[in-house]
Amino acid sequence: MNVTVADRRPDNSSQSKLGIVDCDVHPYMKSPADLDPYLSERWRQHRQEIGARTRGPFAAAPNFPRMSPGTGMRHDAWPKNGGHPGSDLPLMREQLLDPFDVAYGLMMPLLGRGGDERNVEFGAALAHAANQWEAEVWCDAEPRLKAGIQITTEYTEAAIKEIELRAGDRRFTHVMVPPRGLEPLGRRRYWKILEACAANGFSIALHLGGTSGHPSTGGGWPSFYHEEHPSYPQSKEALLTSLVVEGVFEHIPNLRIALVEGGFAWIPSLCWRLDKHYKRLKAEVPHLKMLPSEYVRQNIWVTTQPIEEPEKPEDLLATCEWIGWDRIMFSTDYPHWDQDDPRYAFKVPLPEKEKRMIFRDNAMAFYGLNA
Repeated sequence: MNVTVADRRPDNSSQSKLGIVDCDVHPYMKSPADLDPYLSERWRQHRQEIGARTRGPFAAAPNFPRMSPGTGMRHDAWPKNGGHPGSDLPLMREQLLDPFDVAYGLMMPLLGRGGDERNVEFGAALAHAANQWEAEVWCDAEPRLKAGIQITTEYTEAAIKEIELRAGDRRFTHVMVPPRGLEPLGRRRYWKILEACAANGFSIALHLGGTSGHPSTGGGWPSFYHEEHPSYPQSKEALLTSLVVEGVFEHIPNLRIALVEGGFAWIPSLCWRLDKHYKRLKAEVPHLKMLPSEYVRQNIWVTTQPIEEPEKPEDLLATCEWIGWDRIMFSTDYPHWDQDDPRYAFKVPLPEKEKRMIFRDNAMAFYGLNA
């Protein structure tokens, strides 16, 4: 599924010299054993002898070949000295951080998968180990990289302990909450975790992924990856609806959430529908004091990759205007095959002020990188 790209050399355009903040960078382990130094003897032995038991319906395999190590990555991102794409810091510097003048890269590790574990104690141990690995292997070696805190949402006490442990550690800027959980994220069973994020000054990154065990679409398991890929925004729509209608943002008004790798052109139409029904059904949800769209504008940010590409590129500008230029943040999704090059992510020229907001300023403020 890779394509040959003729020119990956950055130019000297202003877009590549903004001091970009990349809101979706994926570090990978060379092997699961990379976490062993950060696991207790009990859980190290458990990993080696028993292994993971995730909620997904496919044992030890991703749902679609697109996400397997051989086909889900840029061909040129495989380190020459071996290892998985995204596992070699010098190559990441060479391909992403240095040529595009990346001021900060927000890491979204997809391995470890503590949040997917049926054994929640093992899941909490994996999450803790993955966080230590991020901080020591990546952040300490490259200060431009910032870590995301992995948690398991089905073990509230452990999740809060992990969040509080990282509070004040400048290597960590956000909490990664699996968006495909056992129940919709707005349910009160998750509120203590969401409260802990806000209380400790962490934003939440709802990155695509997670294996809840439920079908990936409302109609069941799709036959093709071509069906699966468009379902990602559907999961984000369900998340957003749950958070708004359950009253999370009324209860935790300072909670900041970024929807990562789910597109954003769907947000206006969803908000129009939510506002319409709220006007007719608000007696059912008296805890909501504002229109649903107002909560979205107050508490939700989005990232660009995979950005929608309408036939008329200027239509995208109108969508950005509706969402708010101050709510959109740039992301590459390095080193995946469909990652976005900052030079070509937008097919229509952006006004200079708005370009700087998207590529740098919004993320600096959202993740507290100016502090």
